[in-house]
Amino acid sequence: MFGNDITIPHLLIFFPLVAGLITFFIKKDASVKAWSLFSAIITLFISFASLYYRNNTALSGLAFNYEWLKYMGASFSVSLDGMGRLLTFLTALCFPVIFIATFKTLYKNPKAFYGLMLLSQAGLMGVFLSTDALLFYFFWELALIPVYFLCSRWGGEKRIPATFKFFIYTFTGSLLMLIGIIYVYLHTGATPYSDHSFSMQAFHSVSLMPSQQNWLFWLFFIAFAVKMPVFPFHTWQPDTYEQSATAVTMVLSGVMVKMGLFGVIRWLLPLFPAAVARFDNIVIVLSVIGMIYASMIAIKQDDLKRLVAYSSIAHIGLMCAAIFTLQQIALEGVMIQMFSHGINIIGMWIVIDLIEKQTGTRKISQLGGVSQKAPVLTILLVVIALANIALPLTNAFVGELLMFSGLFKFSFWYTAIAGLSIILAAVYTLAMVQKVFYGTTNPLTATMNEISWNEKMILSVIVIIILMTGVYPQPFFNLTKDTIATIITSFK
Repeated sequence: MFGNDITIPHLLIFFPLVAGLITFFIKKDASVKAWSLFSAIITLFISFASLYYRNNTALSGLAFNYEWLKYMGASFSVSLDGMGRLLTFLTALCFPVIFIATFKTLYKNPKAFYGLMLLSQAGLMGVFLSTDALLFYFFWELALIPVYFLCSRWGGEKRIPATFKFFIYTFTGSLLMLIGIIYVYLHTGATPYSDHSFSMQAFHSVSLMPSQQNWLFWLFFIAFAVKMPVFPFHTWQPDTYEQSATAVTMVLSGVMVKMGLFGVIRWLLPLFPAAVARFDNIVIVLSVIGMIYASMIAIKQDDLKRLVAYSSIAHIGLMCAAIFTLQQIALEGVMIQMFSHGINIIGMWIVIDLIEKQTGTRKISQLGGVSQKAPVLTILLVVIALANIALPLTNAFVGELLMFSGLFKFSFWYTAIAGLSIILAAVYTLAMVQKVFYGTTNPLTATMNEISWNEKMILSVIVIIILMTGVYPQPFFNLTKDTIATIITSFK
């Protein structure tokens, strides 16, 4: 099919895809875990290699185009620009981190679990690489389908209704986006009778009336807003995060929510500039409402998973609001924050999983004094928690500073209201740290032990990334500056 033109995008998609399919046929449970971790590490090395390329015009190995469905104008077109390399690297990094952190976890039918996890990784890679609208939609669904099965087969007692709600939301959003894709596709070509194309270039070249852009904007935005999620399309998220197996929750919150942000930047902004200019205030208001609403609900949570879930909604809301300011400084913040959020929230999930495994509970009211039994875990968690509230010298501070600066240029009042989320984040995060890790032990926490060496190692890696990114974020700016310049130029 592809001849001798094997490129990095091919490897990023097809290596985890093939590895996932192989996993279904491995008989020994121990071999399944080892193979999955090995495959994820190889994918990480492939992604890491792509970061060394600097000049996009010379990247013959980072782009590929093959006529897939010739008579429909669809092609297997994939490419790695700066944003694509950033998000594929995040995807490649998160999966070995997840596999190592949950290595001791026992799953019923592990070959199916790990096989589906790797298939979801392949789908995510395809989403971030596709430069063809139909291919983008194909991988959008490919990333979601394994997650439906992962959520429904492994997780809490209420996982079935939570998964059904997740399915309804995402299926509805996907259907709306497909309608929009078909409509734009039918308007490609120089004349109504010329060949149509699903290519990103053809889509970006389509000239649509403002009245057409207005309703198409909402078809695409709702699909992306559900995935992020943004208020009021968020209600599936806390239940799904709470009921899913922790490894699946890490994929959902650390990587999969970035599909929505990526879709807005890659497809929505360039396709419907007139509608973006018309509805930017509405989207920003919804995002800011979601930030304050989610933060206030997080303060009242007694379940650690639900607290982190609502915290994620607040952080995503800020990223969404920053995108629609169309300020260069805000978009720079969004790029680095997409990576930082993925790292930080996975670190939080790992700590929650370690506590639940030893105590059998996630209830904040039932915990306390963990620092006396697991001091190393406490130190590592405190750094991750401080990053969650964007303390200076942590990775989240860089992104939030830039995003708030861009939001301030757009509107002082939006910034003032959104800024309350910083105070609220400090309240619920520091209260959680104090109640869970400090104070006196109780019968549940008195039996806790210090975490194992592999758990210390993976949390230490996360802490190192947090501090290194916070101190020296310049590589992220260098990586994504061309993507940002293209976005800004298209709106001038």
